[in-house]
Amino acid sequence: MKTHEQVQHQCWSEEWRRTNPDIIVYLPKQPQGEDADNEHFLVFEAAYDGDLLAMWTRGEAEGGRNVHVALSRSKDGGATWGEPIILAGPREGEGNIASWGFPVVSRSGRIYCFFNRFTGVVDAHRQFTGLMECSYSDDNGYTWKKGGSVEVRRSRYDHPDPKVPSNWIVWQNPVRDTRGRQIIGFTRHESKVYWNRTKQLKCEWIRFDNIDDGPDPQQLKLTWLPEDEGELSVPSAGNPERSYAEEPSVVLLPDGRLFCVMRTTTGRIWYSVSSDDGATWRKPEVMRYSDNGEDVLQPVAPCPVYALQDGRFLLVYHNNDGSRVNEEGKSLPRTPAFIALGEYRAEAHQPIWFSEPKQFADSDGVAIGPSRRGLEQIPAPYRTEVATYTSLTEQNGNRILWYPDRKHFLLGRYITDQWLEELVVPATE
Repeated sequence: MKTHEQVQHQCWSEEWRRTNPDIIVYLPKQPQGEDADNEHFLVFEAAYDGDLLAMWTRGEAEGGRNVHVALSRSKDGGATWGEPIILAGPREGEGNIASWGFPVVSRSGRIYCFFNRFTGVVDAHRQFTGLMECSYSDDNGYTWKKGGSVEVRRSRYDHPDPKVPSNWIVWQNPVRDTRGRQIIGFTRHESKVYWNRTKQLKCEWIRFDNIDDGPDPQQLKLTWLPEDEGELSVPSAGNPERSYAEEPSVVLLPDGRLFCVMRTTTGRIWYSVSSDDGATWRKPEVMRYSDNGEDVLQPVAPCPVYALQDGRFLLVYHNNDGSRVNEEGKSLPRTPAFIALGEYRAEAHQPIWFSEPKQFADSDGVAIGPSRRGLEQIPAPYRTEVATYTSLTEQNGNRILWYPDRKHFLLGRYITDQWLEELVVPATE
């Protein structure tokens, strides 16, 4: 097993130490290299043998010319990781980019990877406009076959020309509903042809009805939820005619309902509840620490909630309304990152109540990573965020939160019961 010191020599800097990780998954070799951007970091258990796989979006910059889906493997519970392979996307800068890969592990043993494939047609943005393509593996993720594209439900918010792909993103691992079917959140961006009227960002879900049978991708049966284009929406700050609700994170409650949280522009996390496996949803509301508690503050950043094996829940968020600045006046909305512990409250209006926050990681406002946004050069590195687009695994008694540090280093931290011990969820108001 490589020590931290041995791995460090493969990295350009010791900055990866700043957030005190327990585990290193991937360290870029250069600050401005072909692999400087690493994000949407999804670690999951493979179909058998207990291997952990890490799937993420990697490239020179977010939306850059070489963005691809990378995959790495751990055979020792996440302690050490192999050299990543390119699962989908351009090699040596050739071909169209592939972004936002997410896995679905079938009970049949087949592993699917779905991702956004840019076709060369730009609508909302080149990293959002694309087909939903699929690759799959029948040998626990060692080799992969191309499965073609999967049809995405067209929406009234898509480009009127059906030849222009939808604008979409998926970023989390799926969960199972009350009938054991896998479901995952889906964000649709409105076509730019409507932007002069109103810009909409709304939440949907994909249910994989027959994926546990292990069919070929072209035989997959997908149900798009909510029914009748009843997407979840939240009034945008400053313009209530617009919706800004995206990147939903969902968990199954003990009573069989689905509970989801969404990022918004309001400086708060919003949530909703479904009693029918996602077919319909309650009108979204601001999430609080308890029914009559304080609002849970959050900038425009993902705020995933995870169901733990012991029945509790874990919320990862940034605990500010987006206005946080340091002493020099620099905006730092996505750092530090915090964790709150959640518990189910059967009789409450908001079915999960949360503890006070505990700080998890902080970049101290030190910016690193690529000096570019997509294809455009910018004066200097600008990423200060920590623990955005995370994932969580529990295996053999080890609970690990996997997180990107400034969308550059990919790291892991053990979240022990002892670390959570001081977090107390209110029993009553």
